[in-house]
Amino acid sequence: MKNLKYLFVGVVFGLALTKGEAISWFRMQEMFHFQSFHMFGIFMTALPVGALSIFLIRKLNLRTANGEAIDVPEKPYHHGIIIGGLIFGFGWALTGACPGPLYAQIGAGYGVTLITFFSAVLGTWVYARVKPYLPD
Repeated sequence: MKNLKYLFVGVVFGLALTKGEAISWFRMQEMFHFQSFHMFGIFMTALPVGALSIFLIRKLNLRTANGEAIDVPEKPYHHGIIIGGLIFGFGWALTGACPGPLYAQIGAGYGVTLITFFSAVLGTWVYARVKPYLPD
């Protein structure tokens, strides 16, 4: 019962992604071919909103609903970020899905997205297995 609020937020997020056409494979292809501003407009809205949110969380020392401090860790640069970003970007360009819209695509009935979902789960499992052997 207490997790219903998370379900509600997820449904609203999925609806926003769907109505904003952020789950459309064709919109993704337009973005990666620089043929449309639509997805770039979404990102150019999301980035400042996210940055402002992090700024306000830190500045106002905001807390969670349970009263716990919100810790926003600093993320140091390493070369794996570039390699991982390229792998992520190629996968996104090929499948038209990244983790957020992936669930909305499944919910919208795009059955082929299940292949992407299971591939993402498999990739996460493989990463967890090989992570101890990767350089820091």
